[in-house]
Amino acid sequence: MCCQCRLCSNVLLNFTGTDNGEALPESIPSAPGTLPHFIEEPDDAYIVKSNPIALRCKARPAMQIFFKCNGEWVHQNEHVSEESLDESSGLKVREVFINVTRQQVEDFHGPEDYWCQCVAWSHLGTSKSRKASVRIAYLRKNFEQDPQGREVPIEGMIVLHCRPPEGVPAAEVEWLKNEEPIDSEQDENIDTRADHNLIIRQARLSDSGNYTCMAANIVAKRRSLSATVVVYVNGGWSSWTEWSACNVRCGRGWQKRSRTCTNPAPLNGGAFCEGMSVQKITCTSLCPVDGSWEVWSEWSVCSPECEHLRIRECTAPAPRNGGKFCEGLSQESKNCTDGLCILDKKPLHEIKPQSIENASDIALYSGLGAAVVAVAVLVIGVTLYRRSQSDYGVDVIDSSALTGGFQTFNFKTVRQGNSLLLNSSMQPDLAVSRTYSGPICLQDPLDKELMTESSLFNPLSDIKVKVQSSFMVSLGVSERAEYHGKNHSGTFPHGNNRSFTTMHPRNKTPYIQNLSSLPSRTELRTTGVFGHLGGRLVMPNTGVSLLIPHGAIPEENSWEIYMSINQGEPSLQSDGSEVLLSPEVTCGPPDIIVTTPFALTIPHCADVSSEHWNIHLKKRTQQGKWEEVMSVEDESTSCYCLLDPFACHVLLDSFGTYALTGEPITDCAVKQLKVAVFGCMSCNSLDYHLRVYCVDNTPCAFQEVVSDERHHGGQLLEEPKLLHFKGNTFSLQISVLDIPPFLWRIKPFTACQEVPFSRVWCSNRQPLHCAFSLERYTPTTTQLSCKICIRQLKGHEQILQVQTSILESERETITFFAQEDSTFPAQTGPKAFKIPYSIRQRICATFDTPNAKGKDWQMLAQKNSINRNLSYFATQSSPSAVILNLWEARHQHDGDLDSLACALEEIGRTHTKLSNITESQLDEADFNYSRQNGL
Repeated sequence: MCCQCRLCSNVLLNFTGTDNGEALPESIPSAPGTLPHFIEEPDDAYIVKSNPIALRCKARPAMQIFFKCNGEWVHQNEHVSEESLDESSGLKVREVFINVTRQQVEDFHGPEDYWCQCVAWSHLGTSKSRKASVRIAYLRKNFEQDPQGREVPIEGMIVLHCRPPEGVPAAEVEWLKNEEPIDSEQDENIDTRADHNLIIRQARLSDSGNYTCMAANIVAKRRSLSATVVVYVNGGWSSWTEWSACNVRCGRGWQKRSRTCTNPAPLNGGAFCEGMSVQKITCTSLCPVDGSWEVWSEWSVCSPECEHLRIRECTAPAPRNGGKFCEGLSQESKNCTDGLCILDKKPLHEIKPQSIENASDIALYSGLGAAVVAVAVLVIGVTLYRRSQSDYGVDVIDSSALTGGFQTFNFKTVRQGNSLLLNSSMQPDLAVSRTYSGPICLQDPLDKELMTESSLFNPLSDIKVKVQSSFMVSLGVSERAEYHGKNHSGTFPHGNNRSFTTMHPRNKTPYIQNLSSLPSRTELRTTGVFGHLGGRLVMPNTGVSLLIPHGAIPEENSWEIYMSINQGEPSLQSDGSEVLLSPEVTCGPPDIIVTTPFALTIPHCADVSSEHWNIHLKKRTQQGKWEEVMSVEDESTSCYCLLDPFACHVLLDSFGTYALTGEPITDCAVKQLKVAVFGCMSCNSLDYHLRVYCVDNTPCAFQEVVSDERHHGGQLLEEPKLLHFKGNTFSLQISVLDIPPFLWRIKPFTACQEVPFSRVWCSNRQPLHCAFSLERYTPTTTQLSCKICIRQLKGHEQILQVQTSILESERETITFFAQEDSTFPAQTGPKAFKIPYSIRQRICATFDTPNAKGKDWQMLAQKNSINRNLSYFATQSSPSAVILNLWEARHQHDGDLDSLACALEEIGRTHTKLSNITESQLDEADFNYSRQNGL
């Protein structure tokens, strides 16, 4: 018998005085009831990798429960037991669980699997639970049978065989077509239920593609070799076309008809149609005959108009069969007297042209008369024009000089209520200065010019000075020249309480810069020196980190990079319903330029949902203003923003100050709050103070609380919990419950405190806490046990169980933060990256080259769930390198490279270049990274 079993037997012997471990222990008090009844029995379990599993059982009534594994009792120190009382039956309920490690299962050698069962005792006897087997889960890499590619005719049957790798538990099989899952329930033509085989009853053209068998269990996923299925179609003839026209216009020729192999056309290597595609026959066409003119006829008799004519016809031959008609005139005429034609009984040459002479004389006289009239009108017009000029004289010239270069200007009585003048009831006196006592209508007068350059008094500069001076006197300000043109000094003494809100806008910039240097704002800060190999800068225990990729800094250069978190009053003021969801993170120096985008990780407190939040990334300018860089849901080519449940990873190309803000879209928008309770003794030895904090669920916000509590001597009494606080305008209630009535008392009217919604919703301004003061009756009371309830009206509720000792020597220390986050604030070179540089180079060389099958950087982004904004990666010189940098930032705290290994394994089967990047190499790289960084 082993030492452990011997020890268990001794324990049982001490209880019962006998060797039988199943007998009821005598030392356990009995209670009325029955035999133990198991409410929960241990379930079969699988050990994945090196992670132990927990076996649990619960019985009622039960005074004791022990586990027996492989017939031997488990040592009592390995049991974790919890006891409660069933309120309905009044019976004692006991729950026990143990952990089973991989080493225990591997060391066991027997005819059956490693098994465990529970044995429960009551005063009537014992009961045994079912046996739960524990097996080591695994999945072999090689398929017992990979699917084979096939070529089948259309409407033929396709059967693809797949036998998955050996594994425990048995692997489940899923079929992929062109990397997309096949759902046989939506397609009746496909059956995937027959012993992992894929059956397509009637092949269709759409069934052509690459088919992959996916096997998966709780350990891993395996892909088979892809099988290419080609559904081909044999060609078929279409109907004959009509006969064409004869190929010649005249004489003997031929005509044809044709058909095509398109009914259907051969596809995917199908056979072409057999037979002739063209038929020809002979044909005869009539030749066209062009027309030709007959000879001209004789001239006709001379007509009274002294003309005769002749004609001809296009009939020698006439045009036929499409021949051309004769060209030219078919009729011709000419004078038949040679100039001797008789007019009014006389020959033509004897008639005198008197009418022509008369017409010439009339035209000449008319022209002379018109000229005389025109000259007279011109003379009269010139005379009248000279007289009109003599009436005006020099006045016209002088009037142009009076108005040239000036605006029209009138002094009129000002209407009542004119806000542009200092006193709307008085007219301006341009001769003397005056102190106005009327109402001043200028809003924020010292933030604007009192009188601008385009003012009413601009032509009279002395009056401008007087009006300004009297106005300053009326405000109680001495008249000094610097209020008009002189810039103020760029430095400011500490402790100066002067208000800066009344300064001129052009003088605000130096004061904003000087205010940032005053010690009124605390910061967390860390620095590191980085070179061409890059590295990672971590702000310990804040969730803020900066990843400088390889090649971002030029060779032979090294920069001191710093990162800080503002812990004072946020400089980003909320606008309307906008809420600050993250700390203000500054990285720099701001004037350096990187050649590759760096990754900045900022924690946030939003319960991420695009339906309820509109989240923005903002950056602070050098003038102290905040500008929106992008909306998380929008696509941008300037930066990339990946939002995880608790952090935001941003790819940026410029340093500066960044923060996340959120605008709730609905009342269901949720902020995650971290609630914690601290306790400390007061000056009065009988008083004990409880302080309950509700802060944004970001590590840096909680670190500020921890720092303050350490300074005041506070102790964390319970592990912090998350509270989902809705934006439904309902307040928060914090109350102390179940205080021992005869040991402690709470001061009146302080047991329940309510915090308004607005203060909780904007709790990033300062840590929100409520204090409760308890008093013990006697100094002998050293233990405190109570409950603290934090709930939102019509919302979520959390209970903090306080059970502590108020004595320093008996206190149990609860760890504030995990230590691995603060071990190496600055990591440089290859040890800062999970992916070795050699493997990174091979991945980038493979995926940066476009691939016809789509196995390029786009699928790498898709498999790693960072493919929301592919347009950003397309602008980078090496998209794969940027994707891997984002993966490094996102998986900073992950323990292995399973996600990347799985993605590469899915894509790499079609890439021979990736065949040498195996999962074992990535596991080895992960082990080296963890060892170098002390994880």
